[in-house]
Amino acid sequence: MDFISELFHNQILISAITAWLTAQVLKTLIHMWLTRSFTPERMVGSGGMPSSHSATVCGLATATWLISGPGSFEFAISVIFAIVVMHDAIGVRRETGIQAKVLNQMITLFEDMGSDMSAQDKLKEFVGHTPLQVLIGALLGIGVALAICL
Repeated sequence: MDFISELFHNQILISAITAWLTAQVLKTLIHMWLTRSFTPERMVGSGGMPSSHSATVCGLATATWLISGPGSFEFAISVIFAIVVMHDAIGVRRETGIQAKVLNQMITLFEDMGSDMSAQDKLKEFVGHTPLQVLIGALLGIGVALAICL
């Protein structure tokens, strides 16, 4: 029973999870407002505004800083982890999304030409983030951790 109690009182873990959940809810609401339709996949999917990956790792790093201090090895690990995740979201994953969009346009072109390719073959385009989406996610995560830990 101590494990469960400690888990639910772990401010670092709660900060990261709350930042992720907040970002996912906001992402779903923003997508719903822009498209005028509810897409359940947005609650768990990647890509979009704000970046839930950035919110999660910045919530984690900020809470770790507040609880363990800026000189701790835990803070060092969480900051490096946050940098890697956010760099990946803007770089590799964003490029993957752009490539998926181009390939999906090619599939549509091939379908129009009579190919037997179908919409089922299309790739997921929401995988990466713009720098603004990452920045907003990061600020969200920092804000959530400050609210929980202070």
